[in-house]
Amino acid sequence: MRLPDAGHARVDREKIVDYLLSFAHPDGRAKAEFFLRFGFSPNEWEVLADALREVGRTFPVTQSAGSPWGVRYTVDGPLRSPDGRNPQVRTIWTVEPGIRGPRLITAHPR
Repeated sequence: MRLPDAGHARVDREKIVDYLLSFAHPDGRAKAEFFLRFGFSPNEWEVLADALREVGRTFPVTQSAGSPWGVRYTVDGPLRSPDGRNPQVRTIWTVEPGIRGPRLITAHPR
């Protein structure tokens, strides 16, 4: 199974800059250390957003679960990184009722 409507996957700027690449965020700090190590940068946040969307579009869903807010999907795969090392990551997406395309919830090392 693939991520539904993955061609319309959304990765918000705030999710990248204020969370995944932020040393100031209490839950995001370790993730920021991981992603920055592979050459990602808050100044070029779109590079990480594009790479995360690519994981969501390219690799199969490994888990899915319904909730009152929609369906959550887990997609694992290599993340195309600026330094070329392409680490394995787990991405979590949600498809909300009445909203087109999945939205990234989080990503972390696998």
